[in-house]
Amino acid sequence: MSAKFYNENAEILAQQYLSKTFDEVHQSWHQLLPAIIENPNARILDIGAGSGRDAKYIALSAINKHGDINGTQVIAVEPANLLAELGACQTAGLNVKWLTDSLPALNTITKQEVSFDLILLSAVWMHIPVSARPRSIRKLANLLKPGGKLVISLRHSSDSEQAEQERKERKMHVVCADELKRLATDVGLLTKLETQKEDDKLGRGHVSWQTLVLQLPDDGTGAFPFIRHVAINDGKSATHKLALLRVLLRLADGHPGSVLRREPSPFGDRVILPVGLVALYWCHQYKDLIDSHKLFQRPGNNSNMGFMTANGWDKLTHLTASDYRIGNLFTGDDAKALYRTLSAAVQNIKKMPCTYITLPNSDKEIFEVANKTVKAKDSIFLDLQTLEQWGEFSLPESTWLAFNRYACWIEPVLVSEWVKTMAGYAGNAQYKSPENQFKLHQALNWEEPKRTTVEVRKRFEQLKKQSPNSELIKCVWSAKSLKQSYDIDHSMPFARWPNNDLWNLLPTDSSVNNQKSDRLPTEQKLKQAKERIQHWWQTAWLDDESSTSRIIADSSAFLLRAEPSEFLKNEQSQRFFAEANIALPGLSSDNSSVDDLFEALVMQRGRLKEMQQLREW
Repeated sequence: MSAKFYNENAEILAQQYLSKTFDEVHQSWHQLLPAIIENPNARILDIGAGSGRDAKYIALSAINKHGDINGTQVIAVEPANLLAELGACQTAGLNVKWLTDSLPALNTITKQEVSFDLILLSAVWMHIPVSARPRSIRKLANLLKPGGKLVISLRHSSDSEQAEQERKERKMHVVCADELKRLATDVGLLTKLETQKEDDKLGRGHVSWQTLVLQLPDDGTGAFPFIRHVAINDGKSATHKLALLRVLLRLADGHPGSVLRREPSPFGDRVILPVGLVALYWCHQYKDLIDSHKLFQRPGNNSNMGFMTANGWDKLTHLTASDYRIGNLFTGDDAKALYRTLSAAVQNIKKMPCTYITLPNSDKEIFEVANKTVKAKDSIFLDLQTLEQWGEFSLPESTWLAFNRYACWIEPVLVSEWVKTMAGYAGNAQYKSPENQFKLHQALNWEEPKRTTVEVRKRFEQLKKQSPNSELIKCVWSAKSLKQSYDIDHSMPFARWPNNDLWNLLPTDSSVNNQKSDRLPTEQKLKQAKERIQHWWQTAWLDDESSTSRIIADSSAFLLRAEPSEFLKNEQSQRFFAEANIALPGLSSDNSSVDDLFEALVMQRGRLKEMQQLREW
């Protein structure tokens, strides 16, 4: 698409678009919209939103159906900035979020890690070159929820001189319904509606329009059956394959911010992760299995899995799985040993599961590692930027999305197969009988964080003594004074999403916290509290780093064995953003903006609502 043309003619084009109503333009399929809007938490993506006419209509339809307070969100994407500004004015005050993005990559949208009930491409497909269309349709299919609909209008034009001139200045290409249906079939989309060609609503004789409605019946990618095949049917000489699948599932389910970027490939877009992060989680899940429970992870008498080196793994036996978490600092000999352990894990992941997990009846590897050599140092702070040093891990976007969407179904399968595999090893003979295998299930429990607010309560008390009349000493949800009784609330409920990160813990009035309980704040409540939440973040963790470094040291006992390094001067803010940037969707690994963090928090609220159907407060 030529954003230049649409920016230069933004005012005229906006007037043209707004001269026709939504019903006039979309008469052929608009009868499908009420069923979508029936869901009070529907998510709609309008790509090529232009003047905002369609986004406004859909947002108002949701209000008419559910009232002003509803969870329906419309995301409007427009690559022409001046046209988008006019569109944003049209939708002011409505639940419409405007983003700059474009097909085939849709980088900004995919970073949000959300899926949609409806995706609308009105007068967009003709701007996509033929060579980019297969990738575009894969991307769109990946963004749909199961049962979600994709509406695409096709602009046909004659061979006239006027039509040719328009194609050149607007950078348009010939479109074909049969081509689009073939591409849709390739990614598992069903054609629900195909209209005949219709006259142009603006009266242009050389232009006609046709609409296709495509639908995703399930995950549409084959990723779910592939994961099941690897877990259940694929040959396993050790537990490496199961371990890698579970690591990736845990990252997709709990750390959407771990995605560095997406990349195109001939077989579909790929998700790029820091391979150091994959290695950290690899060590996390094997740590207690091997060191505490003494469970063999391979046949035979040798318990070494290939990454358990004498100068790495064996020097960290005093640590537990919970020490391997984002935001922790290691110094001295522990740091050097952890560097070597992560390096050995990266090599093991590359040589074992990545080499042997292939497409059925093929030697094509599904997972790829591009690793780098990293020298051991006497200090390592676990955040995304540090873990990027080891290189990159790549997997199909469709597989990542399957892990993201179906984690609650996939994980029990992985755990069950892991138990069966371990029980079959001679070294674990005492667990072979079914009545003893429950101990293997217990050993495979992923170490979740324990609910705690001690550290944040300590910081709140410190600030209250320093500034007893400060605006800070107010409930973030109600603005009530907190001079007497107060609680520290998990903004995203811990019972539903275990997370003790600093950004997620907020001072609140005790009675308000009891009302909220384990419910999810509505988007409106969250946005109403934005100023108070950001003020707390800034004052508690980002402004006065020197006074808080000791609190961090106190909270991680293993750090006290070595003198703090130079890094501790700003460790508090480093930890704050390290935790947020990996836990929340759409943030870069070097993000230090509380505004971007809050936007990501709003997006995560929507993800939890969608994936877990949580009660709202």
